Amino acid sequence: MERVRGNMAFTIAMSNEKGGVAKTTSTLSLGAALAELDHRVLLIDLDPQSNLSLAMGFETGEAEITSASVLIDNVALKTAIRKTEVKNLDIVTSNARIETAEQFLPMRSHYMATLHNALQTEELPYDYALLDCPPALGAITLNALSAADLLIIPTQAEYFSAYALRNMMGTIRRVRQESNPNLAYRILVTLLDRRNRTHRNIFEQLQATFGQGVFTTVIEVDTKLRESPIAGVPITQYKPTSRGSQQYRVLAQELIEYAKEEANRQAA
Repeated sequence: MERVRGNMAFTIAMSNEKGGVAKTTSTLSLGAALAELDHRVLLIDLDPQSNLSLAMGFETGEAEITSASVLIDNVALKTAIRKTEVKNLDIVTSNARIETAEQFLPMRSHYMATLHNALQTEELPYDYALLDCPPALGAITLNALSAADLLIIPTQAEYFSAYALRNMMGTIRRVRQESNPNLAYRILVTLLDRRNRTHRNIFEQLQATFGQGVFTTVIEVDTKLRESPIAGVPITQYKPTSRGSQQYRVLAQELIEYAKEEANRQAA
């Protein structure tokens, strides 16, 4: 695949300040689905809760060099990369120390570019980088959005989750003005229950309001998605034929098509 940013991986930030929207599940499952298609994928855990790291079987205290080291200590990103048991899928783990970056980073000039510079400084052998953001619109998330080609906003078809999109749209405008004018976004509807009339109505409202800003692919409720982190492997390996696996594979295809179109648009 032709990379959108020269030698850089196509970079995706996964963010929503509202918790419980399958943000980390989507980061892991989408990354695994891309890896399954023989794309080289780097997951970067930026959340102090370290759920992405835990879901891949890594204990939060076992790595000396983490995403916190990259953001706070300016350690080279490649030294923080760890292999996983999944082919084509590597990870930069997180721990609670990264929370101090929320206060530390704004003390620097041009702090929003810290992660972007870390990704750009060295040529890394990945087609995609997926950034799992904390559930807050602070300095860490601003760094992720400044580094991203695309922001994916996992959103439940529920009132409070949809309402939180207002804050996210304001953050997108800020990032476009201050650090990343080309930041694009797509809303990913997750945990959808098609039997629920409210879910269906809000989903239709999101489509009417945001149009092409909403992924065609929808992730429906699937208990297997909740079980896979306990097993320490992505859903595509835990239950390969499950509905969740199939839907994240379809999402991966939709994302690949988007990335190709974006590469062609920038090359034109």
